[in-house]
Amino acid sequence: MQNNTVVITGIGLISSLGEGADAHWQAFSGKAEPRTDSETFKPYTVHPLGEVDWNNQIPKRGDQRQMETWQRIGTYTAGLALQDAGIKDDEALCATMDMVVGAGGGERDVAVDLQILAEARVRNDLGTMLNEKLSTELRPTLFLAQLSNLLAGNISIVHKVTGSSRTFMGEEGSGISAIDTTVARIRSGQSTHALVGGAYNAEHPDMLLGYELNNMLKQDGWGPLWQREDAAGGGIVTGSGGAFLVLESEEHAKKRGARGYAAIDGVYSTQIRRSRDDLKETIAKLLGAATADSPADVIISGASGAKRITAAEKAALDAFSSSSIRGIAGKLGHFREAQFPLVVGLAALSIYHGTAFPPIDPDNEKAGPERVNTALATSIGGSRGEGVARLVKV
Repeated sequence: MQNNTVVITGIGLISSLGEGADAHWQAFSGKAEPRTDSETFKPYTVHPLGEVDWNNQIPKRGDQRQMETWQRIGTYTAGLALQDAGIKDDEALCATMDMVVGAGGGERDVAVDLQILAEARVRNDLGTMLNEKLSTELRPTLFLAQLSNLLAGNISIVHKVTGSSRTFMGEEGSGISAIDTTVARIRSGQSTHALVGGAYNAEHPDMLLGYELNNMLKQDGWGPLWQREDAAGGGIVTGSGGAFLVLESEEHAKKRGARGYAAIDGVYSTQIRRSRDDLKETIAKLLGAATADSPADVIISGASGAKRITAAEKAALDAFSSSSIRGIAGKLGHFREAQFPLVVGLAALSIYHGTAFPPIDPDNEKAGPERVNTALATSIGGSRGEGVARLVKV
């Protein structure tokens, strides 16, 4: 069995801080303040997507119109990753490229939902009414735009990535599984190059509703990530954005002269029953497995901000005192399915630049080391799914 080295050759990022790997590195390295909106969905706060010219990566207006916003974000971000890797205009490489996507359940048509609820209050023939809506409002063409695997489908159509395709569905765990599966396939020789990532639209009422039904959203404005235990609500502040990576075997990347940001040395994941198993202990075990050979210089944490969950992660992280921790959701918000690809991409940038960006929350994060050669990326789901990736210098 082969044991190929897996390298990251392309990073596509889009968020409230801008678009592209360089723009995000500059934003994290400088004094850019978090960009938030606490009025539109009051009392909830989101990190809204910055202005995007969709034409830059999705040139056909017809393609743009038939996508929900989260799909446009994902398709756009995938284009940025392909462009960054120098693959976007190479038809042969795109045609043989595999794709793995971490996706949610799509976005509901809120206007139709409200219409159905309003009519349900005044009509007794609910079955007839629902059939009417199925044939008029819930047209198949509309529903297709809300299917989880249509993000991968749109990326294939727009960017001609037509190798094998897989979609994992469901919160942070889907992003962890997407990265884990892609790395395993390349390492074993089943794939030579792949596109992997996800997207999230925080500015959609049903996304906020899903969180708040579980009392997970912070309700009193933005606050530093590690200081939300005493805040009103559940602690999470979500953010709109996407993160896609191009992963290749080192041999494949060298043959085409591609630049490697970092290598993914290992992915360690699980999904425990938190009502029964100790979360802090589980995170500590994952971190321990990822640092068994040597400690990491920096840990890029994807902590969501969820009370109790984030506290358990911080307690586990603090035990690894030789590493500098950075909780990036304090600056970008939480990306749910795209959170693990996001933190893996930022960890790769830290290794590539050889340094850690400054603390986001100076009261709870220490200054970085003189040199970064190894990094961990963590994603501990707000409800389920725990993952850690170890990255090393190429």
